[in-house]
Amino acid sequence: MSLEKHILNDVGILSVSDNIGDIQKLFNQLTYTHLPVESEGAYVGCISENDIRCFENKKTIDDYRYALEGFYVRESNYWLDSLEAFAQNNSNILPVLDDNNNYLGYVELNEMISLFKETPFLHEPGNILVIEKAFKDFTFGEVSQIVESNNAHLLGAFVSKMEDDMAEITIKVTPSGMNEIIQAFRRYGYIIISEHQEDTFNKNLKDRSQYLDKYLNI
Repeated sequence: MSLEKHILNDVGILSVSDNIGDIQKLFNQLTYTHLPVESEGAYVGCISENDIRCFENKKTIDDYRYALEGFYVRESNYWLDSLEAFAQNNSNILPVLDDNNNYLGYVELNEMISLFKETPFLHEPGNILVIEKAFKDFTFGEVSQIVESNNAHLLGAFVSKMEDDMAEITIKVTPSGMNEIIQAFRRYGYIIISEHQEDTFNKNLKDRSQYLDKYLNI
């Protein structure tokens, strides 16, 4: 789904000639972290609320043009692309440009998150499993194969953390045969990070440990 249907124009684009004091008052009325700015009809970047609070209120944006942040997304971008752009720019608003760099409006973070909530990953019933393996050693093809070979379906998967060349992968599977899936991942060298009632591995280890303690204490 492209961004076309989600473009808003409730707040007009600012001009580099606008007064800083007026924009500070505008931010007081809004919940946005940034606002888009144009110069001679062309988008030139976003001004952040944090920056504008530090500027002299009698000057104009043009006096602080160096502070403008030039991020944007294309009208043709997929909505999931916007989530990455929101995160990279620490913003809750993204200007949208067409292929000719004309400013069309903006999209809001909350609306893009609401679209994510409607995906099968969050909306459909299933089990969340968090696994870990060296980044160079895992593939999503292997993850999918492990899940599907145990009579379940993969509803979604993403790399949720990267640290010391280790990848943490969060997956959601249809609610079927979780213990078999977990044990299969272990056989393929994955570490199971999340805890599951269906997981018999830790229970077996505990039972064996208790048996060994009892044997040693005889």
